[in-house]
Amino acid sequence: MEKITSFTIDHLRLVPGVYVSRIDYVEGHPVTTFDLRMCAPNREPVMNTAELHTIEHLAATYLRNEPDWKEKIIYFGPMGCRTGFYLLTRGLSHADAIRLVQDSFRFMADYAGDIPGASEIECGNYREQDLPGANREARAMLPVLKEWTEERLQYEA
Repeated sequence: MEKITSFTIDHLRLVPGVYVSRIDYVEGHPVTTFDLRMCAPNREPVMNTAELHTIEHLAATYLRNEPDWKEKIIYFGPMGCRTGFYLLTRGLSHADAIRLVQDSFRFMADYAGDIPGASEIECGNYREQDLPGANREARAMLPVLKEWTEERLQYEA
C-alpha cells in the first residue's frame, strides 16, 4: 500500500503551528485538511485524553456556531497521536482559516462554564473532560498562532 500523506511528514522537524495537510476535491470543490499541531511530535509530552477531549468539544462547538464560517466547517477532531487536531473545511480561504483557528483558540483559552455536549446523553465518554487543562493548552498555543501566516502553512521540506 502507498503511504498516506501524513506519514510522509518528517515528525522530527515538525513544530507547533497550522499546516495544510492536504486538499481533496469533492464534486469539484476543494476540501482542505488543516493540521493544527500543538505539540512537537516525539519531543514534547502529548496532551492527555481528558484535555484533548475537552478541546474537541469546545472547538467543534465554536467552529460550527461561528456565524461567518460555520457552513464551511466539515470536521474538527483529534489526532490519534494526541499532538494536535485536524480541521477540515470546504471553500474557506487559507487566510480565513488562520483567523478562524486564532479566534477558536482565544475562545478556548478563556472559556469558563459548562463544557458543551458533556453530558451522559450527549457524549460517549462524558466524564473524561478537563476544562482547566484545555484552557492551559489553548493558551499555550496562542503565541504560536499570533504571527502565523499563509506562507507558513506548508510543511518544511
